[in-house]
Amino acid sequence: MATLITGGAGFIGGHTVLAFLDRGEVPIVLDDLSTGSREAVPSNVPFIVGDVGDAELVSRLIRNYKIDAVVHFAAKIVVPESVAEPLKYYRNNTVNTHTLLQAAVEENVKYFVFSSSAAVYGNPSSTPVNEAALPAPLSPYGMSKLMSEHMLVDASAASKLRHVTLRYFNVAGADPAGRLGQSTPGATHLIKVAIETALRRRQYMSIYGSDYPTPDGTCIRDYVHVSDLARAHLVALDHLRNGGESQTLNCGYGQGYSVKEVIRAVRMVMGVDFETRQASRRAGDPASVVANSDRLMSLGWKPELNDLLKMIEHACNWEKRLASVAMTERGQPSSVVNFSHAPVAP
Repeated sequence: MATLITGGAGFIGGHTVLAFLDRGEVPIVLDDLSTGSREAVPSNVPFIVGDVGDAELVSRLIRNYKIDAVVHFAAKIVVPESVAEPLKYYRNNTVNTHTLLQAAVEENVKYFVFSSSAAVYGNPSSTPVNEAALPAPLSPYGMSKLMSEHMLVDASAASKLRHVTLRYFNVAGADPAGRLGQSTPGATHLIKVAIETALRRRQYMSIYGSDYPTPDGTCIRDYVHVSDLARAHLVALDHLRNGGESQTLNCGYGQGYSVKEVIRAVRMVMGVDFETRQASRRAGDPASVVANSDRLMSLGWKPELNDLLKMIEHACNWEKRLASVAMTERGQPSSVVNFSHAPVAP
């Protein structure tokens, strides 16, 4: 039997494909390449370009490849964009998940691992936050994920499908072996943007909000290494294969860092200074979100890369590689820089 990985050409999905391959699993990737990259998926992995909202295509793939498990990443993920274009997010994240779920149930898929988000918590009343906390999303992005969670719970209750929902906190880093990293054009991940600014590919980076109720006034997030997160999906799938019940699980380290702390860490790792500019708060950004991941750890998840400086180092190595490849393709010397003004997300 095989596992269908939707969004497997993206940042987290691509690293999860590598984790499956490293363990001898058989992944099948479905991705529409709207944000993912074909180069992110090894050539020996079956790759289908298509929309997860295409019911006929999904059903055919499940039958043809004898899929017994689905790991679902495909989604839009930018919080400010979701505030500006909410219907786009409900379509891509919620309606498409409904289509995928319906196909999975009709084709008798046994296991489903869902990529959710800490955004479902909004501004939790206390941190670290555990899975029993009442969800209160602050953005259409968070709400689109929560709605999908509810559909998955109800679909599992009415069928033989069992599931694990993983609520991610802030994902960072890159494959330690250098095989993959964050390559999405215009990505808003804080560490990626800070590194790009340090490499002079951005003229400056913006810090959104300085008056949050945190020690230095900037947002606090729990950063989890993408390779540790990728392995969490294998832990979740093993749990289901071994007869475990459906669960919702946080995935983070339980340690929060503010935007300013992350910027200082990037400067330390890279040994260079770069310009930051203060900007106003953005809609949908909670002040502080840190994970309690005891439930996931009780299933056997053991973080191996819980080190902010190491995450930055791995991401930096990847960014330098991207820059080198881009300059080679353009025939430019290494001294050439490309400034942009893209914003940074905490």
